[in-house]
Amino acid sequence: MNLKTLDLNLLTALDALLREANVGRAAMRIGLSQPATSHALQRLRDIFGDPLLVRTGVRMELTPRAQSLRAPLAQALDQVRGLFVPDDFDAARSERQFRVMMPDLAVELLMPPLMAKVTRLAPNVRIDVVPWRGPAIFHAEFARTIDLVISIGNAFRGFHRQLLYTDSDALAVRRGHPAAAKLKRRETFLAARHVGVIIRGNAEDLIDTWLRGKGIERHISLVVPGYLEALHVAARTDLVAFVPRRLIAALSKQLGLVAVTPPFDPGIDEQFMFHPTRAQMDPGSIWLRRLMLETGRELEQARRQLS
Repeated sequence: MNLKTLDLNLLTALDALLREANVGRAAMRIGLSQPATSHALQRLRDIFGDPLLVRTGVRMELTPRAQSLRAPLAQALDQVRGLFVPDDFDAARSERQFRVMMPDLAVELLMPPLMAKVTRLAPNVRIDVVPWRGPAIFHAEFARTIDLVISIGNAFRGFHRQLLYTDSDALAVRRGHPAAAKLKRRETFLAARHVGVIIRGNAEDLIDTWLRGKGIERHISLVVPGYLEALHVAARTDLVAFVPRRLIAALSKQLGLVAVTPPFDPGIDEQFMFHPTRAQMDPGSIWLRRLMLETGRELEQARRQLS
């Protein structure tokens, strides 16, 4: 292959086609028309001597040759993009978009104070929050599309981890709940009707995993996919939500909630910030990470002042 004759824009088209396995979606991804993307696919087929995408029923699938190209192509494009990364990050003038994946409780606790900082320092920067999709999403291709992840858990391959803030769990009930004062007792806790939170990527509520290890089963009447939903339900019913204490405090006045110390203490929760290894020296990533860590420290300071 003579690189002088190769249109490097074809690599961007190839990347989109390999990621989407669909000509129409690939066209939308790179801002081309569908006929132009189809033409690019045909040129790529000629270059590689392989169909790359083949129709199987109503779907298009990658050929083995196409599958083998995904990782090296992603690495090559990252290296090319790195050539154009500036040596510094001018926050005041930047129009960069950052993508951050986090669960709903992290959005509630972190994004308001973080965005106050971003608005002041970088008014043209945009942050896109991506809903938490579970640990299975952590792979090299995902690392190319994300700037930060906020989550509990161990380190993920290809990502660096830093402690952001700590928390503990409590029972959230509506103000005036008839059993609120008694929920500290084991028998009242076990007799109560609970709302469980099963976040995407988990098989059950992490609280139930911990309780089961102690031989304890609580009465789950409702399961929801997020902590905010659990608090809204608890605020309007007699159901009990076993959730992070910080979140209860943040929404207690708005929703009319009170926090009750449970009879079982799961200990300290640690919330971490993850960033892709590829972004370790990226000035924009460093800037955003510093702001996020600062926001986490402020949460910790607020907790110490209240305790």
